[in-house]
Amino acid sequence: MFSNAVKLFSISGFDIKIDPSWLIIFALISWSLSQHYFPTALPGETGAVYVSMAITATILFFASLLLHELAHSVVARRYGLPIGGITLFLFGGVAEMESEPRSPEVEFLVAIAGPIMSMALSVSFLFLSWIAAFVGEMTIVASIFSYLATINLVLAIFNLVPAFPLDGGRIFRAYMWHRTGNLLSATETAAKSGIFFAYVLMGFGIMSLFQGAIIAAMWQIMIGGFLLVAARSSYQSQLAKVVFDKRTVRDLMNTPPITVEPDVNLTDFVNQVVLRNGLSFVPVVENDVLLGHINHALLSGIDRENWQSTRVGDVFAELNASPIVDPDVSIEDLMNEITTTGQRKFLVVKDGKLLGVISLSDLVRHLQLSDLMTSN
Repeated sequence: MFSNAVKLFSISGFDIKIDPSWLIIFALISWSLSQHYFPTALPGETGAVYVSMAITATILFFASLLLHELAHSVVARRYGLPIGGITLFLFGGVAEMESEPRSPEVEFLVAIAGPIMSMALSVSFLFLSWIAAFVGEMTIVASIFSYLATINLVLAIFNLVPAFPLDGGRIFRAYMWHRTGNLLSATETAAKSGIFFAYVLMGFGIMSLFQGAIIAAMWQIMIGGFLLVAARSSYQSQLAKVVFDKRTVRDLMNTPPITVEPDVNLTDFVNQVVLRNGLSFVPVVENDVLLGHINHALLSGIDRENWQSTRVGDVFAELNASPIVDPDVSIEDLMNEITTTGQRKFLVVKDGKLLGVISLSDLVRHLQLSDLMTSN
């Protein structure tokens, strides 16, 4: 999910990582606290003091976020859910669960753990701020703890909004899953709540723009956009798991495949194969022997005026340079291969014999059809 994230350290077996986008939010929060929050909460201090307070508070805020995600992770591991790591990024932090909970009860317990941790942190920081204020000569420390008490309370309340994939949305999904017994249906309902909340948040952001609160407006729009994408992708991911469960490449490949012989010139190939069939990836076969493939990238490397005099056999990619997949490979493994390599089209080959062709667009089309049938 976060390909550019850098691992910092590990806690109890959980890898703690930071995405480069985290630097943006760290700088923005520090700047906002030093320029606005602390000068208002504690007037009369120097700029250096406010900067020190802001950096300290920001570090402790992200430590709180880390503890929030660790709470999710510890409970998830307790119930056998693998965690890929915890990453701090532009919009906060996320525990990367590599599989879905096995029951609505587990979903609820994993989801509620984070807000409970934030609530506990809020109470703890509030108590510490009272102690610091009571001791005297510790107003700076008291102000920092007071801010942390407030921000953790806000974090807990925001995450409890029943909008997937926020914690509250996951609690809502657990409830719907428990009530219907259908995880996909529950995910769809919870995702719709997340999409609705995302649009509401972006709507408030647009209103804030007209009121001149540009920074707040941009954050509302950005967070709303992030939630919108996350809610939609969560449902699509769950749909894919259901639709492709126990399915193999053999089940979804295009067969018999349309092929081309190496002696065909590129003009005839384009007119009779590519345009007529709407293809951009074609196996090259001669006398029932698979030689390789030709695709749009290879074709575009040849000037159009030379197509008539150039044969497919002059430009095609040989078999050892062609993307090949076994027909018995699971769709899940194929999708992982697509994600890892970026390759979108494959020759389906068994014992050297071409059986078909499969592409990412085939999987997407099948997923869209399944989504349409599920909605109806």
